[in-house]
Amino acid sequence: MGTALMWLVVLTAVTAVTGQEDLYRKVFVFREDPSDAYVLLQARPEHPLLNFTVCLRSYTDLTRPHSLFSYATKAQDNEILLFKPKPGEYRFYVGGKYVTFRVPENRGEWEHVCVSWESGGGIAEFWLNGRPWPRKGLQKGYEVGNEAVVMLGQEQDAYGGGFDVYNSFTGEMADVHLWDSGLSPDKMRSAYLALRLPPALLAWGRLRYEVKGDVVVKPRLREALGG
Repeated sequence: MGTALMWLVVLTAVTAVTGQEDLYRKVFVFREDPSDAYVLLQARPEHPLLNFTVCLRSYTDLTRPHSLFSYATKAQDNEILLFKPKPGEYRFYVGGKYVTFRVPENRGEWEHVCVSWESGGGIAEFWLNGRPWPRKGLQKGYEVGNEAVVMLGQEQDAYGGGFDVYNSFTGEMADVHLWDSGLSPDKMRSAYLALRLPPALLAWGRLRYEVKGDVVVKPRLREALGG
């Protein structure tokens, strides 16, 4: 009985470890279009966020609207949202309000995007493929709630749900990070180049996640540094 209990403890520990994975040179493949699939990310900041940075890479041929990164609280479903309404345009939401960044239309390459926000100055930054766009004003003095559901591939219109499948993501996604701080320009470029980065709330090298629906983890087929 003692031996059986010991093995149960060991198996439980192994299961817990498998929920945290180094995804270096791997991608999430969202296979269906449209889809109700998503990847749930396990991140729980200890305090409300007054600064943050989100970075990720995506590779898709979608021309319809799609959500990349969604962070929803019970009070606000678009607490943090990175959304692409059409080719050549990104929307960055904080606390339900957004700013738009217009970019060159993708030519079949990976796109690496970082967005950063600071409450004190109400400044939103947008970086595409290691290059900054002009900064814009957004939600000065706001606090981002820390009791949140975080996911890839769907826009939450309610806390943890309320999906519109025609806003879902189809394609490949990688190198997802969330920091509870801004990053220096050097670190923004390091994120694009997949170099050493500071500790993060969500880090691709030790990501805790749960796949919901038709999403698979596969090796990366091609170099993701484009643009």
